[in-house]
Amino acid sequence: MTANRSPHAGESDPHAGQQVATAGADLADADAAVVFVHGRGATAEGMLEMATEFDAEGVAYLAPQARGRTWYPNSFLAPIDDNEPSLSSALSFLGRVRQRVADAEVPTDRTCFVGFSQGACLSSEFLARNAQEYGGLAVLSGGLIGPDGTPREYEGSLDGTPVFLGCSDRDPHIPVERVHETRDVLDDLGGDVTERIYEGMGHGINQEEMEYVRNLVEDVASIE
Repeated sequence: MTANRSPHAGESDPHAGQQVATAGADLADADAAVVFVHGRGATAEGMLEMATEFDAEGVAYLAPQARGRTWYPNSFLAPIDDNEPSLSSALSFLGRVRQRVADAEVPTDRTCFVGFSQGACLSSEFLARNAQEYGGLAVLSGGLIGPDGTPREYEGSLDGTPVFLGCSDRDPHIPVERVHETRDVLDDLGGDVTERIYEGMGHGINQEEMEYVRNLVEDVASIE
């Protein structure tokens, strides 16, 4: 597992210069890539531990690290401006990671995003704002960002991208209504969406969700 870091670019872009931890195949030799996006208070290295569950070969795993272990300061349901400039900085960071993968000649349709909690919110928002065919998206206890009534005027098409949304019916941080809204928006964008709502699970990741992510990674790694 390795990490790289560049100089911090200032308060207007708080996540600039943050590390990207890596595991699995070297990106230059990889056939597919998975970007793991951690939750509030967590670490990139901790998120990469999920990769130990997978047997797929030729997959590079990348996990960006949020400054201060937080992608944005307030709830994902807060007004967008209340989470700036951190939110825009975080989305730009994911864009740089995606470009790094593309520069290594790993196509977008073999690139997956897997996020948990705050990282799931960020990942779903990033793919909605940058819709094209990806290898897959797993939104584990999260949803699109912004208060109720936020316009969802996204452009582009996910073009059949496999999308999984998993959440508890009583998650203390993620209203189930926002999960449903995210399902509908990503479906309208052309995603192949699967939603699973788990009764009384709380805020976490269960075995069924892990199995879905494992299958997603194996599928994208096996594309001929």
